[in-house]
Amino acid sequence: MHSALAKIAALASLVVASAGHAAGITGAGSTFAYPIFARWAAAYHAGGGPEINYQSIGSGAGIAQIKAKTVDFGASDLPLTVADLEKADLIQFPAIMGGVVPVVNLQGVAPGALKLTGALLADIYLGSIKSWNDPAIVKLNPELKLPNEPVTVVRRSDGSGTTFIWTNYLSKVSAGWKDKVGSGTAVSWPEGVGGKGNEGVAAYVQRIKGSIGYVEYAYAKKNSMAYALVANREGVYVQPNIASFQAAAAHADWKNSPGFYVIITDQPGRTTWPIAGATFVLMHRTAIHAAASVEALKFFDWSFHNGQKMAEELDYVPLPANVATMIATEWHTGIKDSSGHPIWK
Repeated sequence: MHSALAKIAALASLVVASAGHAAGITGAGSTFAYPIFARWAAAYHAGGGPEINYQSIGSGAGIAQIKAKTVDFGASDLPLTVADLEKADLIQFPAIMGGVVPVVNLQGVAPGALKLTGALLADIYLGSIKSWNDPAIVKLNPELKLPNEPVTVVRRSDGSGTTFIWTNYLSKVSAGWKDKVGSGTAVSWPEGVGGKGNEGVAAYVQRIKGSIGYVEYAYAKKNSMAYALVANREGVYVQPNIASFQAAAAHADWKNSPGFYVIITDQPGRTTWPIAGATFVLMHRTAIHAAASVEALKFFDWSFHNGQKMAEELDYVPLPANVATMIATEWHTGIKDSSGHPIWK
């Protein structure tokens, strides 16, 4: 990590929990949400709240840790189905929304200068397009001097919710990708160098000339990385920012989605960023440590009501107030102590 992301990481290091649940809350999972979770945790602790020890280890590992009962909450950009939640005795709720962007290392190409389509991204990641001066890329970017150098694909090496968002989008816009690879937190990649976490992918792209990767937008913005624009369903190239992420998030129907199961890739609208998603928090229906679960809920309640400006500063989309109210109702009915009493009043 470099520049401002290193500062965020330094803040996060200040909120590592001491031994025992009384001293801090433990969570693990999504690297997509790490920048905002770290910002919230630092502010919450500075305001007198307990320490939050959040491990940015990827959605797959976060799901595994909450199922193994080794953390107070997990975080995943892949929502679990109602059947999966019931099987593991978990509830989930959205915490934040944002966008995934393709990032490139091409000399002389500024952020937002390169244009790509979803179909082209799929072909690049399938290995069908191997050079940056491929006619299909040149045709979309006649004003750019694209180099005659090989494309190096960078992707995640760990189980990743960002990978789920990315591959879910590619599966929607490319029949070839859907048939050959599909979507998931981990897939059989046809091409590429693997980096661990959004941090690892960003670091590889910064180091490898001619590379392309995908990261949550905060990582691209804070590291001043060159990102590509991607045509949305209407064929419009919009900038990745909070406005275009909000346009995608506007189609999230939380009220009519059991278990808050919502996927917001490839949404309609001229102002929509096409590769968007949410991070979901996972907790046990029967609290393993009731006091710690209550403190974790207090942290997210505080974040929903006090962390909107911080989220927007990092170009995340905070949850609407009515969704936060729906989530609080789910906490009350869905999470109980070992005696069967609701832990959230």
